[in-house]
Amino acid sequence: MNEAAITNDAVIFGILMLMLGLVFYTSNLDSPFWKKFYTYVPALLVCYFLPSILKALGLVNPSESNLYFVASRYLLPASLVLLTISVDLKEIAKLGSKAVIMFVTGTVGIMIGGPLTILIFSQFAPDLVGGVAPNEVWRGMTTIAGSWIGGGANQATMKEVFEVNDQLFSTMVTVDIIVGNVWLGVLIFGVAFTKFIDNRLKADASAIESLKQKMSDYQESISKIPSLTDLMKVLMVGFACTGFAHWGSDTLVPILRDNFPALEQYSLLSGFFWLVVIATTLGVLLSFTKMRELEGVGASRIGRAFVYILVSTIGMSMDILAIFSNPGYFLLGITWILFHVLLLALVAKLIKAPYFFIAVGSTANVGGAASAPVIASEFHPSLAPVGVLMAVLGYVLGTYGAYVCGLLMQGVAP
Repeated sequence: MNEAAITNDAVIFGILMLMLGLVFYTSNLDSPFWKKFYTYVPALLVCYFLPSILKALGLVNPSESNLYFVASRYLLPASLVLLTISVDLKEIAKLGSKAVIMFVTGTVGIMIGGPLTILIFSQFAPDLVGGVAPNEVWRGMTTIAGSWIGGGANQATMKEVFEVNDQLFSTMVTVDIIVGNVWLGVLIFGVAFTKFIDNRLKADASAIESLKQKMSDYQESISKIPSLTDLMKVLMVGFACTGFAHWGSDTLVPILRDNFPALEQYSLLSGFFWLVVIATTLGVLLSFTKMRELEGVGASRIGRAFVYILVSTIGMSMDILAIFSNPGYFLLGITWILFHVLLLALVAKLIKAPYFFIAVGSTANVGGAASAPVIASEFHPSLAPVGVLMAVLGYVLGTYGAYVCGLLMQGVAP
């Protein structure tokens, strides 16, 4: 890539914040045009795609920017703490087993969807799923499996485990982001039709409504206009826990590496994995203390703001022009995600799972910690912690599922 026109991260960050501000401003206008626009184009999807224009125009080079690193290492763990600080585990437990079943279904759909996609395309387009070692397409697809089941840490693990070259990896990352986020856009679009979908599935969403009402009532009971002191307390808790999570990760990983090196193949020596787990655990533990009352001054709203900043930095790395240079790979991705979708729909119909479980279960796989709380909060802001907890489960299972999926794809590749 040629020298980018804008190389100062402060300037790039300012542009990203301007974009986010415009999206939120226009999405809340009463204008008929904008209401219709955001009915069909979800705001979250716009927050991903607008920053990608910067790269497409050659204005920025994401590989030379530290914004994603800062957002993913500092803002994401802080947001996980602030989103879970008001979680009510007893009430979430009342959601029952259907939430976990739909999450596992999403994982299985991706695990079997990869090899089935290769089998299908090997019949009429074997060159598309072939390749000569070490550039076989199935190797690159393992990184998508890692991302769609777990997250970025799992994706990076698959790159190393299956020795994916950088050029193929870059292409697959673009397929991952574009296809995955188009599907997330579809899920968000479906939120407006939740009652209709639940009726068709004959699903009982009373437990979700009860959780929503109880958490909403709790937020209202402690809600107040935040003072500067209140906001500083929120930031103190978020970033102090982030600092502790980094310290815990930096301390734990070397110990595990020295004593249990075999954990490397399961991504359990990933510093990012432990960063996410420790931050989320701290948020959950604080939910049993008076710190839970920080939700009354907007802890989760600040956490969601951090998540959207992360979303914009992810979008900045997306190469929207790659869809024209490698259309076949995107067809692979679309076919693959369809297996995930079909299995979710089938199981949801069988167990009569509400649309909320479908959307959050799928997003906890495909979107991870960055998107799952956002999707959950589309149903209601108080439901964001459910997305966070399920996303962490995705990180735990991500490497296991992706590794098995990779072996299956290797076995069926032409």
